[in-house]
Amino acid sequence: MEKETNRVRPFAGRGAALDEKDRTLLGLLSEDATLSYAELGNRIALSAPAVHERVKRLKRDGVIQGTIAKLDGASIGRPLLAFVHVDTLGWGAKGPFLEMDALPDVEEVHSVAGDTCLLLKVRCADAQALEKLLAKIYAMEGVQRTRSLIALSTYLERGPQARIGSAD
Repeated sequence: MEKETNRVRPFAGRGAALDEKDRTLLGLLSEDATLSYAELGNRIALSAPAVHERVKRLKRDGVIQGTIAKLDGASIGRPLLAFVHVDTLGWGAKGPFLEMDALPDVEEVHSVAGDTCLLLKVRCADAQALEKLLAKIYAMEGVQRTRSLIALSTYLERGPQARIGSAD
């Protein structure tokens, strides 16, 4: 059975030990997850079965958490990107806040340090949809206030990068 990867996790995992081939493989997969094991092997000087074994291990270890299609928010009717700061009574990463995966407009939930408790990345159809989402968030027990930042343009949006070091 496939491991559920679309749930809110109470705590993030630890880093895995990765060698240079793992990092190169992860970099290639993060750019194009449709590459065949043979093509990946050609690019990192390994056989297709060796690449397959590495990918299986990286999945088993939780380094690769899933293979997804990256969707364009505007093309699917959710052009409004916002970041919502949520202030709560007490510790925010508990109770109803761990159930935010049930809200389809919520893409990410982060427990943060600073002047807020939780940071949400959300995509909505329009300002009215954001207002409805905020009403649902306010209805959660313990919410004191929210602050929303609406993105006007996005210049870079990507997941974690497997390569270590500066871009030379």
